[in-house]
Amino acid sequence: MEATLAVAGSARRQLILRLLWDGELKAGEIAQAMPQVTFGAVSQHLGLLAQAGLVLRRSAGRERYYRVDRRALGPLAPWLETMWDDALGELKLRAEAEESRRGPQPGARSRTRSKQRSQT
Repeated sequence: MEATLAVAGSARRQLILRLLWDGELKAGEIAQAMPQVTFGAVSQHLGLLAQAGLVLRRSAGRERYYRVDRRALGPLAPWLETMWDDALGELKLRAEAEESRRGPQPGARSRTRSKQRSQT
Protein backbone atom coordinates (compact mmCIF):
# COMPACT_ATOMS: atom_id res chain seq x y z
CA MET A 1 0.00 0.00 0.00
CA GLU A 2 2.86 2.40 0.79
CA ALA A 3 4.42 1.80 -2.62
CA THR A 4 1.08 2.49 -4.29
CA LEU A 5 0.74 5.72 -2.34
CA ALA A 6 4.24 6.77 -3.30
CA VAL A 7 3.57 6.21 -7.00
CA ALA A 8 0.07 7.76 -6.95
CA GLY A 9 1.27 10.68 -4.82
CA SER A 10 2.97 12.50 -7.68
CA ALA A 11 0.87 15.36 -9.08
CA ARG A 12 1.73 14.42 -12.66
CA ARG A 13 0.91 10.76 -12.13
CA GLN A 14 -2.37 11.81 -10.50
CA LEU A 15 -3.13 13.84 -13.61
CA ILE A 16 -2.40 10.82 -15.78
CA LEU A 17 -4.69 8.68 -13.61
CA ARG A 18 -7.39 11.34 -13.95
CA LEU A 19 -7.01 11.39 -17.73
CA LEU A 20 -7.35 7.61 -17.83
CA TRP A 21 -10.10 7.35 -15.24
CA ASP A 22 -12.99 7.13 -17.67
CA GLY A 23 -11.34 5.11 -20.41
CA GLU A 24 -8.35 4.07 -22.41
CA LEU A 25 -6.01 6.53 -24.13
CA LYS A 26 -2.97 6.27 -26.36
CA ALA A 27 0.34 7.39 -24.87
CA GLY A 28 0.44 10.24 -27.40
CA GLU A 29 -3.01 11.47 -26.35
CA ILE A 30 -1.88 11.56 -22.73
CA ALA A 31 1.23 13.51 -23.70
CA GLN A 32 -0.86 15.99 -25.72
CA ALA A 33 -3.04 16.63 -22.67
CA MET A 34 0.10 17.56 -20.71
CA PRO A 35 1.88 20.09 -22.95
CA GLN A 36 4.15 21.28 -20.14
CA VAL A 37 5.68 17.78 -19.87
CA THR A 38 7.89 16.09 -22.48
CA PHE A 39 6.72 12.88 -24.10
CA GLY A 40 9.70 11.11 -22.52
CA ALA A 41 8.67 12.23 -19.03
CA VAL A 42 5.06 11.15 -19.64
CA SER A 43 6.39 7.79 -20.83
CA GLN A 44 8.43 7.40 -17.63
CA HIS A 45 5.42 8.24 -15.48
CA LEU A 46 3.32 5.72 -17.40
CA GLY A 47 6.05 3.13 -16.89
CA LEU A 48 6.06 3.70 -13.13
CA LEU A 49 2.28 3.51 -12.98
CA ALA A 50 2.35 0.27 -14.99
CA GLN A 51 5.10 -1.23 -12.80
CA ALA A 52 3.01 -0.44 -9.72
CA GLY A 53 0.05 -2.16 -11.39
CA LEU A 54 -2.07 0.99 -11.35
CA VAL A 55 -2.45 1.18 -15.11
CA LEU A 56 -2.78 -1.57 -17.66
CA ARG A 57 -0.93 -1.31 -20.95
CA ARG A 58 -1.69 -2.94 -24.26
CA SER A 59 0.00 -2.63 -27.62
CA ALA A 60 -1.68 -2.45 -30.99
CA GLY A 61 0.86 -2.08 -33.77
CA ARG A 62 3.07 0.87 -32.91
CA GLU A 63 0.56 2.35 -30.47
CA ARG A 64 0.45 1.77 -26.72
CA TYR A 65 -2.84 2.15 -24.92
CA TYR A 66 -3.24 2.71 -21.19
CA ARG A 67 -6.15 2.44 -18.78
CA VAL A 68 -6.53 2.56 -15.02
CA ASP A 69 -6.82 -0.66 -13.07
CA ARG A 70 -9.22 0.59 -10.41
CA ARG A 71 -9.08 -2.67 -8.48
CA ALA A 72 -5.34 -2.19 -7.99
CA LEU A 73 -5.94 1.25 -6.50
CA GLY A 74 -8.13 -0.31 -3.82
CA PRO A 75 -9.03 2.26 -1.15
CA LEU A 76 -7.14 4.99 -3.03
CA ALA A 77 -9.77 5.07 -5.80
CA PRO A 78 -12.49 6.82 -3.77
CA TRP A 79 -9.89 9.19 -2.28
CA LEU A 80 -8.68 10.20 -5.75
CA GLU A 81 -12.24 10.68 -6.99
CA THR A 82 -13.09 12.85 -3.98
CA MET A 83 -9.95 14.91 -4.46
CA TRP A 84 -10.75 15.46 -8.15
CA ASP A 85 -14.38 16.31 -7.37
CA ASP A 86 -13.27 18.84 -4.74
CA ALA A 87 -10.84 20.47 -7.18
CA LEU A 88 -13.48 20.60 -9.92
CA GLY A 89 -16.03 21.97 -7.48
CA GLU A 90 -13.66 24.74 -6.42
CA LEU A 91 -12.91 25.60 -10.05
CA LYS A 92 -16.64 25.72 -10.79
CA LEU A 93 -17.26 28.07 -7.85
CA ARG A 94 -14.47 30.38 -8.99
CA ALA A 95 -15.79 30.44 -12.55
CA GLU A 96 -19.32 31.17 -11.36
CA ALA A 97 -18.09 33.95 -9.06
CA GLU A 98 -16.15 35.52 -11.93
CA GLU A 99 -19.18 35.22 -14.21
CA SER A 100 -21.51 36.87 -11.70
CA ARG A 101 -19.14 39.71 -10.83
CA ARG A 102 -20.88 43.04 -11.24
CA GLY A 103 -19.41 46.17 -12.68
CA PRO A 104 -16.42 46.55 -14.98
CA GLN A 105 -14.07 43.63 -15.24
CA PRO A 106 -10.55 44.08 -13.88
CA GLY A 107 -8.40 45.85 -16.43
CA ALA A 108 -11.36 47.30 -18.33
CA ARG A 109 -10.73 50.76 -16.90
CA SER A 110 -7.10 50.87 -18.00
CA ARG A 111 -8.02 49.83 -21.53
CA THR A 112 -10.56 52.65 -21.76
CA ARG A 113 -7.98 55.17 -20.58
CA SER A 114 -5.47 53.82 -23.13
CA LYS A 115 -8.00 54.30 -25.93
CA GLN A 116 -8.78 57.83 -24.79
CA ARG A 117 -5.07 58.72 -24.69
CA SER A 118 -4.44 57.33 -28.15
CA GLN A 119 -7.36 59.31 -29.59
CA THR A 120 -6.03 62.66 -28.30
